[in-house]
Amino acid sequence: MFPTIFAFFSVFLSLTSHSFAADTTSWVKAGYYYSGNEISASEIKSTLFTHILCAFAFINSTNYNIFINSSEQHKFSTFTNTVKLQNPSLITLLSIYGGRESPSVFDSMINQSSYRKSFIDSSIKTARKYEFQGIDLSGVSPKQGQELANLATLLKEWRIAVTSEARNTRKTELGLVMAGYYLKASDSFSYPFESMQKNLDWVHFVAYDYYLPKKDSVTGFHAALYGSSGWENTDSGIKEWRKRGFSSNKLVIGLPYHGYAWKLVKQGEDGAGKQASGPAITMDGSMAYKLIKSYIRSFGEGVVLSYNNTFVVNYFTVASTTWVNFDDVEAIKEKVSYAKKNGLLGYNVFQVGNDDNWVLSKAAQEVDEDHHNGRLLIIVLLTTLTAAVLLGTVFCYYYQGTVAILTRMIYKLRICFSEAEEDLNGNASDLIVFGYLTIKVATDNFSKENKLGQGGFGAVYKGKLRKGQEIAVKRLSENSNQGLEEFKNEITLTARLQHVNLVRLLGYCTKRNEKLLIYEYLPNKSLDHFLFDPRKSVLLDWKKRVNIIEGITQGLVYLQEYSNFTIIHRDLKASNVLLDHEMNPKISDFGMARIFEKYEHEANTSRIVGTYGYVPPEYVKKGIYSLKYDVYSFGVLLLQIISGKRTSQYYGPHENMNLLEYAYELWMEGRGVEFLDPSLDDSTSHCKIMRCMQVALLCVQENSADRPSMLEVDLLLKNEGTPVGTPNMPAFSIKKHEDDKGDSSTSRLKFSSINDVTISEMVAR
Repeated sequence: MFPTIFAFFSVFLSLTSHSFAADTTSWVKAGYYYSGNEISASEIKSTLFTHILCAFAFINSTNYNIFINSSEQHKFSTFTNTVKLQNPSLITLLSIYGGRESPSVFDSMINQSSYRKSFIDSSIKTARKYEFQGIDLSGVSPKQGQELANLATLLKEWRIAVTSEARNTRKTELGLVMAGYYLKASDSFSYPFESMQKNLDWVHFVAYDYYLPKKDSVTGFHAALYGSSGWENTDSGIKEWRKRGFSSNKLVIGLPYHGYAWKLVKQGEDGAGKQASGPAITMDGSMAYKLIKSYIRSFGEGVVLSYNNTFVVNYFTVASTTWVNFDDVEAIKEKVSYAKKNGLLGYNVFQVGNDDNWVLSKAAQEVDEDHHNGRLLIIVLLTTLTAAVLLGTVFCYYYQGTVAILTRMIYKLRICFSEAEEDLNGNASDLIVFGYLTIKVATDNFSKENKLGQGGFGAVYKGKLRKGQEIAVKRLSENSNQGLEEFKNEITLTARLQHVNLVRLLGYCTKRNEKLLIYEYLPNKSLDHFLFDPRKSVLLDWKKRVNIIEGITQGLVYLQEYSNFTIIHRDLKASNVLLDHEMNPKISDFGMARIFEKYEHEANTSRIVGTYGYVPPEYVKKGIYSLKYDVYSFGVLLLQIISGKRTSQYYGPHENMNLLEYAYELWMEGRGVEFLDPSLDDSTSHCKIMRCMQVALLCVQENSADRPSMLEVDLLLKNEGTPVGTPNMPAFSIKKHEDDKGDSSTSRLKFSSINDVTISEMVAR
């Protein structure tokens, strides 16, 4: 009896947990983006989507290779990195247009094996070049006869090529998706559904544009979910696809973020099936949702909105002469619910740029979240009920051993809960002592997939706690240069610091001989990740860089002036400035930091720590550190932010100058513009690049007394009217030491700038 019940219970739990997991992980929330849209990629609220399709690439009519118009190439080259700033888990796809209205090139391509190969190889190469994670085929109309077979062959060969490319390059396999159009039961043409089912990840059903004012003489709901008396509608179209062999679990419903305006022949008529004389308002009658809402607002009370819950459409009439139908919040929500109820894979909005303040996308997401919450509640209740029945049965069946069994279960639960995470919504100033198992589970046993980076201290991993909060776990290795002293130091200092431009330490773990620091997770990694990558640096326009400069400045001012303790960071560099989802900077890694007594001028140490290129000369030579240590490091970092140049290279016509020397020489000769990143434009900013350069050179002067304080730096950067002094030759200048005959020991030194190599060795002095 007991084995039978236990087996039933296990199967039940397996089915319910698998069902829910599949439902939450595979649901598609896709958005279609046209590169010629009036909004830029950076304006897309990508957190509302799981996939973004970027259009268009085209097919060359001569060699059948894929190409992107030269005027659009820059947009495509930065698209993936741009939209991932807000949502790093977003999947981007390159959309290729098949020429639905004029399909001759596409049909010619699929007709010959060599042409198909050129198309496939080129599509994969182009997608990889622009860092897309998948490919979308759009604008392919239904086929018949040999063309239908050719399309099936193309999809099969495409999947084989994509799989082979991923295996050979050891990259994640590109996704393959496709757009599909409405079919009537009487249509002789179709799609190769068997091949599509096998070789595509999903198909987005184009559930709109059924009736258009340029081709139809009577009004019609262009995207009705339901219909009657022969009216085309989404429900009938999806049912026809099912009849022809395509399953629901690979079908994504289209959500139109646009509508159409019709000129009415008879004034005052309303609804579908009325005589019309063509498009109104725009050339073809099409109106983006954003334009529709603006149009409605301009008429005020002169427009009365209506919602037809039978067809699931919104519409209104203007001045009795113009009729507009579209999808508003009610229709969007109902269509997403339809997709859920009918086992579809998700939805694809067309186009993301047409939304008005993301109202429609948020409405679609709300339905998605409500569905998951309701489903989870049902599963929890059913599981609890089944568990209660099972335990009751076990109790009756094995009465004699029940007490012993329950005692052992309670003991195991105590061990389990002793490792449970603490509530992160408590007092922010109290660090949490995490259980080792909590962190192990959160990081999937410190898996390679969750590894964010590696440094001299050890590795950093991304984790996700039981309640869904994302964390970053810094795991100090046994042979780390940062030992127990730095570990304790970082805990002690960071726990006391609360500022928007400092990374927040959530807690730590010292169990199992581990030294783990748990931080808030920042999705955009560190500043150097963008600054020194030519492809990603273009994402940092001057406005963003000014925001980063101001944030770092405020963080340092807080450490030096306004926190309860005066703090010297001693390892400020581009890799220790992390960026949140809005590219706001946060200073991290306080393992080398030191508390300074108020009004203390300087201190001395025999242990030299820091990073070559960012460490001031008085510290390297004599072990002296003061507040001007971080000022020097800030100056180096500021020069890097405005130029995108590393400290690890040499510059100038003979490549014999370090970064500071090169900047100083160009500034002195009035050629400072040659030092700057040429992509930057400060014409509309209050903060000027050349002023930043001059302030930076003040910060890296050899004599620490000549450097401004961080308060003075903040004033100089914010107030253009405040005069900036003339900087002296920077520290570690080879020319300066060649001219310095009085100090033979320093003249023999060759100072270099090796980027991000941390100094943490004992030095005899």
